[in-house]
Amino acid sequence: MIAMTLLFLTLLLGLALVPLGLPGLWVMLGATLVYWIVVPAGSIGGITFGVLAALVVVAEVLEFTISGRYARKYGGSRRAGWGAIVGGIVGAVIGVPLPIIGSMVGAFAGAFAGALVAELTVARETRGEPIRVATGALIGRVVAAATKVAFGMAMVVWVMGAVLVGRLSGNG
Repeated sequence: MIAMTLLFLTLLLGLALVPLGLPGLWVMLGATLVYWIVVPAGSIGGITFGVLAALVVVAEVLEFTISGRYARKYGGSRRAGWGAIVGGIVGAVIGVPLPIIGSMVGAFAGAFAGALVAELTVARETRGEPIRVATGALIGRVVAAATKVAFGMAMVVWVMGAVLVGRLSGNG
């Protein structure tokens, strides 16, 4: 019961970290691994852990590609798409020292700035309106964060469902 409670609290903590741009999904995956090791007769097994690991990887890939795709969707060049991706990563890293929301704000601002700067460097005849493109990158970053939260919620439901089913059947 204590292990299950700690797992649940850690999953909620991880879920709370996700919208802040912190590695909440990885915290959730780690908590599930620890639970699997500590409660070997429990209902968390290789399939559950494998599915969760796949969800984390897919969510991370989506997080970094959605903002670039939105920059392109809003008329940006390929360079603007890459600028949004790189800017989002750099902004998140630079924002880390700002407590609680720094990496999230940094990622949003970085995606905007990266797309804007990249779009301004493209030859005039292939360039879309830079502010519009950068706004698209920012919207993409918000969509990416929301997508990652949805993945985190799915992980919480999956893990807690597996744990509760295991407890009901006498395995955890």
